[in-house]
Amino acid sequence: MSALSLIVSVSTFAGGLLTNTNQHVSFLRMIARGASVDIDGVYYNPAGLGFLPTDGLYLSLNGQSAYQTRVIDATFPLFPEEGHTRNYKGTASAPFIPSVQAAYKNGNWVFSGSFAVGGGGGKASFDTGLPMFDSKVMAGMAQQLQPLVAATGANAATDLYTIASAMEGRQFIYAAQFGITYKVNDWLSVFGGGRMNYFSGGYTGYLTANIKDQYKNYVPNQTLYSLELDLDQTGWGLTPIIGADVKLGKWNMGLKYEFMTSLNIENQTKKNSDPDGALAAYKNGVNTPNDIPALLTAAVGYEILPTLRASVEYHFFDDKQAGMAGDKQEALKGGTNEYLMGIEWDVHDRVSISGGYQRTDYALADGFQSDTSFSCDSYSLGFGAGIKLSSKLKLNVAYFWTNYSDYTKEMDNYNGLPLGGTDVYSRTNKVFGLGVDYKF
Repeated sequence: MSALSLIVSVSTFAGGLLTNTNQHVSFLRMIARGASVDIDGVYYNPAGLGFLPTDGLYLSLNGQSAYQTRVIDATFPLFPEEGHTRNYKGTASAPFIPSVQAAYKNGNWVFSGSFAVGGGGGKASFDTGLPMFDSKVMAGMAQQLQPLVAATGANAATDLYTIASAMEGRQFIYAAQFGITYKVNDWLSVFGGGRMNYFSGGYTGYLTANIKDQYKNYVPNQTLYSLELDLDQTGWGLTPIIGADVKLGKWNMGLKYEFMTSLNIENQTKKNSDPDGALAAYKNGVNTPNDIPALLTAAVGYEILPTLRASVEYHFFDDKQAGMAGDKQEALKGGTNEYLMGIEWDVHDRVSISGGYQRTDYALADGFQSDTSFSCDSYSLGFGAGIKLSSKLKLNVAYFWTNYSDYTKEMDNYNGLPLGGTDVYSRTNKVFGLGVDYKF
């Protein structure tokens, strides 16, 4: 039985496999922010801070709520449902994810910092377990209970017992960033800095297979199988960041590179029902790689009219070079490519509306996808408004929605068993955001 069956990965935000890119509400409402020369540039275009309009302190406070579902339609010959297909639905939620950005400009120098959730961001719960778990237990029970099937006249082993299981995982990567921007001349600005990442996660799960009451006289122990796990995980890593911004008239070009972050997470195990067997990987003190991949962003913005701006952007996440549990990154066909575009229109002196589009293409492969950690190619739409409440205070509101493509994984040996089966993975995601920007 796979030890990974109790691990549920959590990612409730936009971005790569392990990276959250929606760290400011301006992203939710316009999406392509890599050429920003506003306070949200602390994350999206830190070199562009050199072109902030005036000296002084800039501050931004943001809150987001993200809600996601994950669905697995699993087809396996031992599932007793019609068509041998079961539906497993998991929910992931992050009711409130805060982020803070700040920048202080003094002449050609800008000192900036931020705090945000750089990865993960919530809890994922599968209240009815996972197919990879149920299928293995059912296959084992089919063989173990074959004599009892004959003795009782039951149609199949699945008529003799019940399975109860549930899985829950939580993951947060808290990220504190600091850097320095220098405006070299009227058209060039550069940035250097880093981000400290702290991983905090935990997993709880159980599975029990019990003989049904009417058959309990046939077996000495009503519980046929039991597995339980409860642990926390922590780890940290440092991300060096460099950037450049070129501003030429109505054009602005932003470039940023985040180096790969080496990050190992360590188990602090509170309960493990099989530490020397199925759950050996989750013994107390065991370390697992969870690197954050390198990220390259390049964006171009253009002022079409004094009241109308547009931008396009490209992201590349080098996922295949980032270490993951079980070296599953080696199964990927390459890194993640993202294509973004956005537009903003000042409909009033105090009100701007905006919208954007993002396409995310992962280099997925069957060997990477699993019930406990799967991704799907997607496109996202965002829209919202920026409202100037005063000359110094601005309110941002936004809604961000993602549509995922289903991923079908067909297996001749379903979860390592001598039977074929199919998993169809799908997801939904929506994010609401509210934030304020203030210039002191």
